[in-house]
Amino acid sequence: MNDNNTAKANLCPGSIRKKNDDQVLNITPKTQAEVDILKDVSSKYETVLWQPASPELIQEEAEVHLFVPANSSQAVQALLGTHDMTHTVLLTNTKDLLELQTRNDSTDPRSGPSYYEKYHSLEDIYHWLNKTAYENPDRVKVILIGSSFEKRPLYVVKLSVDSNPNKTAIWLDCGIHAREWISQAFCLWFVQYSLSYYQQNRDITRILDTMDVYVLPVMNPDGYKYTWTTDRFWRKNRSVREDSRCFGADLNRNFDASWCTAGASHDPCSEIYCGEFPESEPESRAVASFLRKHKEVVKLYVSIHSYSQMLLFPYSYTRERTENHDDLLAMVKEAAHSIKRYYKNSYKYGTGAQTIYLAPGGSDDWAYNLGIKYSFTFELQDKGRYGFLLPPYQIPKACNEALLAFKSIAINVIEKTQAPA
Repeated sequence: MNDNNTAKANLCPGSIRKKNDDQVLNITPKTQAEVDILKDVSSKYETVLWQPASPELIQEEAEVHLFVPANSSQAVQALLGTHDMTHTVLLTNTKDLLELQTRNDSTDPRSGPSYYEKYHSLEDIYHWLNKTAYENPDRVKVILIGSSFEKRPLYVVKLSVDSNPNKTAIWLDCGIHAREWISQAFCLWFVQYSLSYYQQNRDITRILDTMDVYVLPVMNPDGYKYTWTTDRFWRKNRSVREDSRCFGADLNRNFDASWCTAGASHDPCSEIYCGEFPESEPESRAVASFLRKHKEVVKLYVSIHSYSQMLLFPYSYTRERTENHDDLLAMVKEAAHSIKRYYKNSYKYGTGAQTIYLAPGGSDDWAYNLGIKYSFTFELQDKGRYGFLLPPYQIPKACNEALLAFKSIAINVIEKTQAPA
């Protein structure tokens, strides 16, 4: 058994900060032999694959981003040198970046706009949810849709500016993968922006006048908590199987969309472990149950991830095209061009399968097959310079880029789904 997850349990912020030689390496395998070497390195040494998510997904001519702690550095560098595999160093100051991400965590949402330019613990986010609902009773409702494996609440924020029962809706979720902190940060940013700029920003006003928005800021609370206390680079949830020493399933492989075919794994120790069966995990089951109950009104599904700067749409489990492929492609193309125009930053766009790799059991594919025909996954900043350790000062730009894409797509969905007056 590959017990890589057990090894990773030692990579907690506390232990990382005692070392100054941790690195993130960028390696591009040129041959299948080099692919096999990297698969071996990432499985046998105490390392963490940042990109792709799992050794099974390493491909020729595709960048591999590998976190190598100091105690594995000499062995990994020697192996790469033996096989003449060139690499570049993306990061050497992981200790400083880890400290920067967790510095000055405030529990007071009234601390002003700077609150949204920091990363926040799970407890802080729960506090923010309650206070935001308390301070905006006419526009914000907090809904409990279920609980995690470790019995933490799954809270959804419903943004609604009037009591019209016939409005359609948008679903937005963040933090399905625990280590992608800019994702959770975006959901908080989006809620605050929507409340602050309603009737000031034309697009957000039109969106909220037309549609309610359901926001799930932390879809994987157990995993997110674990990234703050034990292992900053944990990806999965924290469920337990009696027949395995490894923890967790990949919630974005656990939905009933060509479940556990090529691109997922039946191995509980894999980062892309699909779970015991579709919706075996309480987190994915809670989201699926909520969306099934609201499938007639939810017209747009958006899931926020990081990193790699991509705007993706179904399918990810097959290279076949959806029936409205051209519409979805036009929407992400327009959004990507808007980001390029306003923020001078490039985002790739296309179907998940063609743009990244095959990934069955994903939430966006499942939502599409449920009948939510405008379904998207955003991969936020950056392209690997900082990866999962994106500094707090880059939160505003990352969130504003995603916000621009969200508004662009939402307006397009409104125009395609609303009956003319």
